[in-house]
Amino acid sequence: MPSPTNAVFDIGAVLLDWDPRYLYRKIIADPDRMEWFLSEVCTPAWNVEQDRGRPFADACDLLVERHPDLEAEIRAFDERWVETVADAIQGSVAILETLRAADVPTWAITNFSHEKFAIARERWPFLNGFRDVVVSGEEKLLKPDPAIYRVLLDRNGLAASDCLFIDDAPKNVDGARAVGMHAVQFTSPEQLAVDLRDYGFPV
Repeated sequence: MPSPTNAVFDIGAVLLDWDPRYLYRKIIADPDRMEWFLSEVCTPAWNVEQDRGRPFADACDLLVERHPDLEAEIRAFDERWVETVADAIQGSVAILETLRAADVPTWAITNFSHEKFAIARERWPFLNGFRDVVVSGEEKLLKPDPAIYRVLLDRNGLAASDCLFIDDAPKNVDGARAVGMHAVQFTSPEQLAVDLRDYGFPV
């Protein structure tokens, strides 16, 4: 395969430090009860449906009907969503900006609520610098479905072999490779810099 010339980023856990515990530690004082809430009420499976395109208002209404005594805690996931992100991962953003300064085309494919991604763009302006962002909530597709990677490729006339995809989740890395992209698993900004240099990127 030829060396890639395009860098394609995941966003959550690569560029943004997202974890609902950042919010719920403020709301639920007991750590065990907080973990129960996030595993039994506002579960990962529930949240991923917002990444698939379900509106947060509908998602919260569904849970409030089941757990009326937890309405305030449930609606906080929507109303205080920005507090689920500690901040940008500064080392990763520095790498991203170095690539952009060197005129490397940067793109993104993210499993993200379309509603919350609009908020994230305002809060973290570097997200506006991608040539294109494929947002799962807009496309009604989730990584690692091959179709979501092909949205980026087809919409922008990119060859898969010209792209290096970066994601923290092994299944999403495998999904990118399955459509012909180069791909690396993100573990830290320091390792990402090594991986990018191995592929010939100027970082």
